Amino acid sequence: MEIRDKVVLITGASAGIGLATVRSFATAGAKLALVARSADALNHLAKELQSQGIDAVAMPADVSDPKQVERVIEETFRRFGRLDVVINNVGQAVVGKVADLNPDDFRKILDLNVLGPLAAMQSAIPVMRGQGGGLIINISSVVSKMHIAGLGAYAATKAALNMISDTARDELASDQIRVITVYPRSTATDFGKNALGAREQQRQGSSSPIDTPEMVAEKILAAALHEPDEQYMD
Repeated sequence: MEIRDKVVLITGASAGIGLATVRSFATAGAKLALVARSADALNHLAKELQSQGIDAVAMPADVSDPKQVERVIEETFRRFGRLDVVINNVGQAVVGKVADLNPDDFRKILDLNVLGPLAAMQSAIPVMRGQGGGLIINISSVVSKMHIAGLGAYAATKAALNMISDTARDELASDQIRVITVYPRSTATDFGKNALGAREQQRQGSSSPIDTPEMVAEKILAAALHEPDEQYMD
């Protein structure tokens, strides 16, 4: 896909990989719908981009609420007249071994990591069908391919997202809607600090960051440009 002048919606746009992805796609000439819970941070970011001549709009929303997700998809379409790319980036981890994992924490990240992207896909698909195609990029994690003590619940949510992506890719091919799964590794963001669950286990399980958010963002942009089924960091 040629990114210039394409309408791109990015969730989790106010920090970390999401923020770096916003800047990467802005440099490529995209029109941007910015989604995150923090209204202040989003509005500041949108104004910064607008001052640079970039068409960007802030759309504060809690992606774990399907109605709010549906609203931002509809608002994006009304604002720009189309929706070319949805990047389901927002996510959260929970730390806890299977024996003592808090089920309520697990439900929270299921809502955010699985049902949030699903709601975005279900709202975007009719729009993309109507315009003759589009691109959905779901940000998973390499931990979904691994067995790491204390991260089973988080990995399970990303494994569920992988399967949704793989199946949707086949189901939507005839509609010219492409679905890509991206697999970041450990990244230098506050993602780990914001995890739910046992803080002691988080400290024990921490490791030195491998990739910068900017490096991951460039891989996401490369995925949008070249459209592989899966995008890894190497």
